[in-house]
Amino acid sequence: MATGQTDPQRRERIITATLDLIADDGVAGVSHRKIATRAGVPLGSMTYHFSGIEELLREAFTGFAQHVEVVFALHLGGADTTDQAREAVTDLIHTLSEGPRRDLVLAQELYTLAARHVEYRSLTQAWMRRSRQLLEQHFDADTARQLDALIEGMTLHRALDDAPHDRALTCLAVARLTAAA
Repeated sequence: MATGQTDPQRRERIITATLDLIADDGVAGVSHRKIATRAGVPLGSMTYHFSGIEELLREAFTGFAQHVEVVFALHLGGADTTDQAREAVTDLIHTLSEGPRRDLVLAQELYTLAARHVEYRSLTQAWMRRSRQLLEQHFDADTARQLDALIEGMTLHRALDDAPHDRALTCLAVARLTAAA
């Protein structure tokens, strides 16, 4: 394997391997050795690129949060009318709930960390603020806050239910919540 200087993708591979390992085994299953093995890098690369496992976890989850923000922006950015924004929210819920199981697991792992550790709480708070800002391009602040919670809840329910609700129910929920908008 090439050295860190001639392997510019090493740091990113370590971050990706960290997220993949968390998705498979949870945060509790993460170790420098397991990440290095999964990333295909020497164990010494871990401390060369990151001061410790906490820095690596924060950076990995920061990147994951940014990824989800991009998904939100892609869905909501094309809406010009309130009806289009409602449709975009519905699409977003179905995209997130039907998307990679990895993303769902990572979101839940991040929420669990945020419930226990303030530094992750600030990361999730920033993520929620950005989600609401994107929603506020189409809805008032209170409605955006409620929609953000609806998106999270319906995504989780659809993803974990053995008989997930259909698109019509999602449309109805979004329409009811945004009726005054």
